[in-house]
Amino acid sequence: MLMTKPAPKTPRRAFGAGPAVSLFSLGTMRALDSPEQLEQVLEAALAAGINHLETAPSYGPSESYLGRALSRLGVARDQVVITTKILPNFDFEGGKRQLHQSLERLGVERLDNLAVHGLNLPEHLAWATAGPGAELLAWAQAEGLVGQVGFSSHGSNAVIEAALASGAFRFVSLHLHLFDPGRLPLAQRALGQGLGVLAISPADKGGQLYAPPAQLSADCAPFHPLELAYRFLLAQGISSLTLGAAQASDLAWAGRLAHGDGPLSTEEQRVITGLEQRRRQRLGASYCGQCRACLPCPNEVPIPALLRLRNLAVGHGMDNHAKERYAMVGQAGHWFETVNAAACKNCGDCLPRCPLGLAIPELLADTHQRLAAAPGRRLWG
Repeated sequence: MLMTKPAPKTPRRAFGAGPAVSLFSLGTMRALDSPEQLEQVLEAALAAGINHLETAPSYGPSESYLGRALSRLGVARDQVVITTKILPNFDFEGGKRQLHQSLERLGVERLDNLAVHGLNLPEHLAWATAGPGAELLAWAQAEGLVGQVGFSSHGSNAVIEAALASGAFRFVSLHLHLFDPGRLPLAQRALGQGLGVLAISPADKGGQLYAPPAQLSADCAPFHPLELAYRFLLAQGISSLTLGAAQASDLAWAGRLAHGDGPLSTEEQRVITGLEQRRRQRLGASYCGQCRACLPCPNEVPIPALLRLRNLAVGHGMDNHAKERYAMVGQAGHWFETVNAAACKNCGDCLPRCPLGLAIPELLADTHQRLAAAPGRRLWG
């Protein structure tokens, strides 16, 4: 058994009613080629001052690999904060079995945090607050198997708002990104209620910022886009940011920013303001301000979400990211948008509601052409 060196003293932030967590959290869904790979990543994370480890049964062998790595590295139980998840589809007995299996795979007797994994629909919330999930979560805490419960969500703002209002949870994991800040008000509400807030994948899902396009790099200079995105969220008071590292080098920014919990500098503020200005300039009259006044769409087109991807492609050259996310539409069930821009029937219902007077049907057609079809004539940009 190896013995890890004492973790460096780095800032910790409150996380609901549980143990405080590092500014960065290790997400364990990508280092799964072998047990040795995850062990190497975990060792690098601990060396960078990370104490929060996030896993789930849905992440393949993640729990068992993590349990093995913790044992082989000789990590003391109080050295780390462990979060795993449970899908909102178990009956009480099935949920008990799932939880015991998670504990066994991780090699621990107690979880610091248990999250409802993908509280995306109203029925998921009902499961967790009034159905079998409510009974399961209460039992797990009463038995001392779980310190506190929370949820992750890829669902609508309305579902997230209802979950926060329920009072049933002590932490929440949300998509919070520099280039998609629409849920920051929800995060601030959660923080104001004393909940912990975890940002889901600000590097990858936040824009593939580990490999930024040249235009975006120029727009963020003198900062690396990933550095700026991390600092933006940390300055907002977000409890911790997840890093889905596949190799030790993926944790480099976590090490560099392990003490990066202060307010934005004047230069950081200037560059972030400049990002918005450049985006507006390049998009011109086709810029979508993400006000959501166009909703609801009679054909259930998620207009702001799709035009946000167009904003990024035209505004910062983030074509690869926008195309990857657009390709997921309709392919991930309740985990992502289900209707793409081709569903627009040009009914015009949204047009009088747009405060910017956007030609929304034309913009949706252009979005589909840019992100799903072969390159052709562009309407703008």
